[in-house]
Amino acid sequence: MDDKQTFAAETYKVVWPSGRQVHDGHQLAKRLDDLNGKTVAQLWDWVFKGDKMFDIWERELAAKYPDIKFISWREFGEIHGANEHAVLEALPAKLKEHDVDAVIVGVGC
Repeated sequence: MDDKQTFAAETYKVVWPSGRQVHDGHQLAKRLDDLNGKTVAQLWDWVFKGDKMFDIWERELAAKYPDIKFISWREFGEIHGANEHAVLEALPAKLKEHDVDAVIVGVGC
């Protein structure tokens, strides 16, 4: 093919890669006013230094909210991997078992 060869002009429709937002009427959960006295679970896909990041988040949040309690990512298992279906299926019961008020989800790339 010659570098100078020209091609016929074509027209393409442009589509926004994120797509349009569609709201189905679901309400978001009410945000917590304060994390003091709350239990926060940590979920992680075991990618990109989540173990280090959760240590930092715990330290920083505990400094701001001294009565916060954390349930480690170690308690829940890998949320993206060979056992992810079983882990995610068991997740609602585990969150309830630990009386979790909020969740921090660490997902690496």
